[in-house]
Amino acid sequence: MPTIAADDGVKLHYEEAGSGTPIVFVHEYAGDWRSWEPQMRYFSRGHRCITYSARGYLPSDVPESVESYSQAHWREDVRAVVDGLKLDRPHVVGLSMGAFAALHFGMKYCAQGRPLKARSLTLAGVGSGAHPATYKAFQESARANAEDIRKHGMGHFADTYGHGAARIQFQKKDPRGFAEYNRQLAEHSAVGSANTMAGYQGRRPCLYDLTAEISRIGVPVLIMAGDEDEPCIEASVMLKRAIPGAGLALLAKSGHGINVEEPGLFNQLLDDYLRRAEAGSWGERDPRAAPPSIWGPGGKP
Repeated sequence: MPTIAADDGVKLHYEEAGSGTPIVFVHEYAGDWRSWEPQMRYFSRGHRCITYSARGYLPSDVPESVESYSQAHWREDVRAVVDGLKLDRPHVVGLSMGAFAALHFGMKYCAQGRPLKARSLTLAGVGSGAHPATYKAFQESARANAEDIRKHGMGHFADTYGHGAARIQFQKKDPRGFAEYNRQLAEHSAVGSANTMAGYQGRRPCLYDLTAEISRIGVPVLIMAGDEDEPCIEASVMLKRAIPGAGLALLAKSGHGINVEEPGLFNQLLDDYLRRAEAGSWGERDPRAAPPSIWGPGGKP
């Protein structure tokens, strides 16, 4: 079973397929390395594709201490995968919590004026709990979810958290796919899931406090969100405004896990974007079309 060692010795399980310009896929909280199967099968026809399970997600190591789980750990684990596999500026594609990791990786390793560790970033389903109006409530909810997992286990958690408002769309469109997602969620380590919820989700910084760093990202960025993924829409628009090289795609009548809910459309949008990014034709927003601030024409509420 192939693994890569993180900086603190945690072993990360990964799988890869294909050859060509590399793509690293970073999964969401409710997923693992298996969550990217529709993309692994499609993009491995022309790329070297890597998917891995984050720390706390089997068969990767599951540290017992909550202090081994943080935004910085996830960011540096992305870098460990890139360096460990000697990848030459891969495309980094993240969903939800994985998109937060990809964004923070970009802030540190893809900033303007520095050597770039990635060719592009894709941030899908990013921003839940990031808005200042909901930030504290999200952190409190994350800590409560961690306690729920510790008390009742992953089966109960999958039957509650796994059926949230932004998952209903997937369940209605593709019951078989939703059942597979929910079954895999229930298989996750309770220790790893609780620690990730408490240490990463419950402590991550507010994106709206990081807009200066975000605005210095110097590679192409594609932001994608389902138009019924309410917690992510405003933050996605904010990131579009903040990052000079960002584009935004909303998937109609879609929820949170858009890579598995709408794999065909997701792959189509990502494929077109990667081709343009590699050709150097993605470009930055013309300053004449830039909004006055991250809050848009109406200003900060």
